[in-house]
Amino acid sequence: MTTTHPQESRTDRVAPSATTPSSTGSIDVASLPSPGIEQQVPEGERIDVGQLGDVLDGRWKDVRRDVRALAANPDLVKVEGLPKEEHRERVLGQLHQLAELGVPTRGFPDYVGGSENPGAYIAGFEELVLLDPSLQIKAGVQWGLFASAIYQLGTREHHEKWLPDALSMKLPGCFAMTEIGHGSNVAGVLTTATYDPESEEFEIDTPVRAAWKEYIGNSALHGLAAVVFAQLITKGVNHGVHAFFVPIREEDGVGGTRWLKGITIEDDGLKGGLNGIDNGRIRFDHVRVPRENLLNRYGSVAPDGTYSSPIDSPGRRFFTMLSTLVQGRVSLSGAAVITAKVGLATAIRYGTERRQFTGADEHQEVVLMDYQRHQRRLLPLLARTYAANFAQAELLDRFDDVFSGRHDTDEDRQDLETQAAAAKVVNTWLALEALQESREACGGAGYIAENRIVGLRQDLDVYVTFEGDNNVLLQLVGKRLITDYGRSMAKIDVAGKARWVAERAADMTLHRTPLRRAAQSIRDTGSMARSAGHLREEDTQRELLEDRVEAMVEEVALALREARRAPAERAAAIFNANQDALIEAARAHAELLQWEAFTAALGRVRDEPTRRVLTRLRDLFGLTLIEKNLAWYLMHGRLSSQRAQAVTSYVNRLLVRLRPHARDLVDAFGLGDDQVRAAIATGAEAARQHEAREYERSQRASGKEPINEKVLHEGQKRAGLART
Repeated sequence: MTTTHPQESRTDRVAPSATTPSSTGSIDVASLPSPGIEQQVPEGERIDVGQLGDVLDGRWKDVRRDVRALAANPDLVKVEGLPKEEHRERVLGQLHQLAELGVPTRGFPDYVGGSENPGAYIAGFEELVLLDPSLQIKAGVQWGLFASAIYQLGTREHHEKWLPDALSMKLPGCFAMTEIGHGSNVAGVLTTATYDPESEEFEIDTPVRAAWKEYIGNSALHGLAAVVFAQLITKGVNHGVHAFFVPIREEDGVGGTRWLKGITIEDDGLKGGLNGIDNGRIRFDHVRVPRENLLNRYGSVAPDGTYSSPIDSPGRRFFTMLSTLVQGRVSLSGAAVITAKVGLATAIRYGTERRQFTGADEHQEVVLMDYQRHQRRLLPLLARTYAANFAQAELLDRFDDVFSGRHDTDEDRQDLETQAAAAKVVNTWLALEALQESREACGGAGYIAENRIVGLRQDLDVYVTFEGDNNVLLQLVGKRLITDYGRSMAKIDVAGKARWVAERAADMTLHRTPLRRAAQSIRDTGSMARSAGHLREEDTQRELLEDRVEAMVEEVALALREARRAPAERAAAIFNANQDALIEAARAHAELLQWEAFTAALGRVRDEPTRRVLTRLRDLFGLTLIEKNLAWYLMHGRLSSQRAQAVTSYVNRLLVRLRPHARDLVDAFGLGDDQVRAAIATGAEAARQHEAREYERSQRASGKEPINEKVLHEGQKRAGLART
C-alpha cells in the first residue's frame, strides 16, 4: 500500500479526465496549453523564491552569498578569450586578492590565523567557480591541496612553519601526487623517498619517465614548493606512500625564480580548458630534503631510520592518509552543481524570452519554453540539479562532522569517502550534460563566448577525470556496496539464510514471470490514469529505485562469490567480467541518494505552494530516472508495459505543470547578472522581441504592411472558385 508525502496536499492527484493520459500512453491535448498562448502561473501556485533560495543555499547560506557577491568585482572574474600567459598572471593576481580578503582561512586552525570551520570553507570554495573555474582550481591547488596536505598530514610544527605563508600566498605551492604512469592508482606511484641516516635526509628520486609528476597545478611557473607523494624507503623496507614537503624553486635575485638543484619542470602548455592554471610535470633527480620535511602525522622516521606509525596496518594507514584529502572531491562535486545552475539559468531565462515560429496566434511567435521538446531538454536537467544540490548539502554536513571532529571514526571517514566519490561522479557528469544541452537550447547564441556556456563546458570537462576518473570512482563505490552486502549476509544465521533462499525464490517467481506484471494490470484495470497515479506516489518511486539498486548489487555480489576462492588469474577475470555491472549498480546507488535527499528537503519547505511545485519537480526527477532504465524494469518484471507507458506519459504531464514555474525555479538559485554574466540572460532578448512585435503591430495598424504572397495567392484562388 502506498502513502503520500506527509507534507504534500494531493489536490493535484491524477484522476480520469480530459487532461489525463490516455490508454495509448499519450496525453489528451484538448485541454493543454497551445504554443503561442502565454502561460501564467496558476492561482495559488506562486513559488516563494526567497524561501526556496534559503533552502537551496542551506546551512552556510551567508558564506555562499558573500563569496557569490565577489562576482560583482570585475577584477575577480574571468575575461573570455585571454591568451594563456595573460590568463595565468591574472588568476595569480586574483589569488592574492582572495588571500587578502581572508577567503582561505575558514578551513584552517586559529593558531595560523584561521577560523577552523571546514563546512563553511568548502561552501565558499564551491562558489568560486562563478568567478572563474581556473581561479577556483588554482585556489584549490594552493589551499585545498597544498596547504591542506600540510595541515592534515603534518604536525603542529609543520603547520606553524609553512601554513601562514601558504595562506597569504607568500609560499605558492603544488600538490605532486599524480604520475604520468599512475593516475588514480596512487598506491602504485614510482617516485621514491629513500632515507639516509648519515645525513638524516630523504632523497627524492624519479627513477623512470613514467614516474614524472604530471598535470601538477602551480608547477609550470608559480610554485615554490610541493607536497610530494613518494614511496618511503628506510632500512631497506618500503613503508608505502607518504607525503614530503619539497622546495622546488628559489628567488633568483632579479624578480624571478629558478629551479633548485635536481629539479626539472616542463610546462603542460595549452589545454582544453582551465588555461589560467600553470600545469606542468616535475622530475626529481636525487633531491635531498631534511628528515623533518616528512609530513609525519601517520608515519615517522627516527634519526637512525627506524619507522613508526600510530596505524599498524599499511593498507589502513594509506586509506587514512588519503581520506584526509577527500575535500577535493567534495568541493568539485559542489562546484559542478553550481556550474549546472549557471548553464540552466542562462538557457531557461533565454528560453522564456526567445520566440521562434508562430503557433495559435499567427501574429506572434512562440516562446521556446512553451515547446514540449524544449521542456524535455531542460526541465529534467533542472530537476537533477535540484536533487544534486540537496544531496551535496548532505555530503557537506557529513564532511563538516568528520573534519570538525564531531563524528570522526574510521567508519565515518569510509562513509564520507564513498559518498564523496558517488557525488563527484554524478554531479560532474550532470554539469557537462547541463552545459551542453543548455548551449544547444540557446542555438547560435549559446556558442558565443560572451554567453559563457562554451567556456564553462571547456573548463568543466576535466572535472570528470581529475580527483579520480569517474568510472574508477564508481568502481570504488561499487566495491563498498559489495562489501556491505557481504557483511550483512555474514551476520545472517542458518535460519536467516534459509529465509533468504526462500525470499529469493519468491522474488524470482514474482518478478521474473508475468505474475507481477499481470497483477499491476489488474489493479490498473486498463486505466493509464491509475497507472500514473500509482507511479507518482513517493513510496512507489522509492521502492522502484531502491529495488533496482538492491537487485543489481545482489546480482554482482553473487557473481563474484566464486572469485574469493579462485586462483588470482581466474579471480581477476571474474571481476573484469562483472566490472560494468558493478559500475552501473554504483551509479544507480548515487542517483538513489540524490532522490532521497530531494525527498527529505521537501519537509524543509514551509510554504505550501512552493512545496507542491517542488514535489512535482522531485517526481520529475524520480520518474525520469525510472524512464531512463525502463528496459531494466521491464526485463526484471518490476513494471507492466502499461505502467511503463504511463511513466513517459506522466513525465510529459509534469513538464506542462512545471513550465509556468521554470523561471522562478532558476531564480531561486540566487544567481544575478553578475554571477551568470551571459548577455542573452539579462533581459536583452525580451527587449528585442518586444521591439519586433511592436514594429509588426504598427505595420499592420498603419496599413503599410506588404501583402504576404501566400495570402495573396490564397485570396486569388478563393476568388476564382467563387466566380465559377
